[in-house]
Amino acid sequence: MSGFVAEGGRRGAGGWLVCLGGIVWREALRFVHQKERFLSALVRPLVWLFIFAAGFRAVLGVSIEPPYQTYVLYEVYVTPGLVAMIQLFNGMQSSLSMVYDRETGTMRTLLVSPYPRWFLLSSKLTAGVVVSLFQVYAFLAIAWFWEIRPPVIGYLTVLPALVLSGLMLGALGLVLSSLIRQLENFAGVMNFVIFPMFFASSALYPLWRVREGSVLLYDICRFNPFTYAVDLIRFALYGQFNPFAFAVVAGTTVVFLAVAILAYDPSRGLMMRRGGGAGG
Repeated sequence: MSGFVAEGGRRGAGGWLVCLGGIVWREALRFVHQKERFLSALVRPLVWLFIFAAGFRAVLGVSIEPPYQTYVLYEVYVTPGLVAMIQLFNGMQSSLSMVYDRETGTMRTLLVSPYPRWFLLSSKLTAGVVVSLFQVYAFLAIAWFWEIRPPVIGYLTVLPALVLSGLMLGALGLVLSSLIRQLENFAGVMNFVIFPMFFASSALYPLWRVREGSVLLYDICRFNPFTYAVDLIRFALYGQFNPFAFAVVAGTTVVFLAVAILAYDPSRGLMMRRGGGAGG
């Protein structure tokens, strides 16, 4: 009897892994078939790196501050922020795909599976993070030829930071996908969520420079979770750990994911109240 139960448990665990693998594989196939998505993910940060950073180099020199051990050029400082930009836009792209899947009925098929919704949404989130990692490392490879070369070990130590920040931004995308009714509304999200979140952060300039120009903007940047995602990546890319940034990003991830799970719960969430959720 105990052997039968153990065998059933193994089969059950295998089923969960198959479900996770299927969702990740579907997202990877979608990414491979949408080559313009990969190119657009690289074009945005590369424009900032090759054009804006070169123009701002003389104006926005960065003094010595952690994690840097010496003065750095502006393009070196801005690279972690551009990495986070890739993950931010990828999270929003995943949000867009969720809205599309809901309109085509694919989301209904997914949510009526026998697996709990928190696992399905977490699997969807994991798939988005895996896709973003390919984009980020492709960008870092191109930046290396632009003489932006962090320590070799940094390409490894930054991986956990990329996973955690990707989870946070992907969870934000899940929340937004529960609020967006139609694909046409996605442009509004781009204007009122993505761009303020990116520009009101430490991605493009140090916070001490922001404080010199506007104390109000400085306070907004301090309460922006994207700031801490950038800091977490920045420190990790140079083999250092920022515990405060880690705590903020991890806590924000938990909050965003919990809200997304509630929003996709047909008995309590926003999906039911808007009449867009699946039964189950």
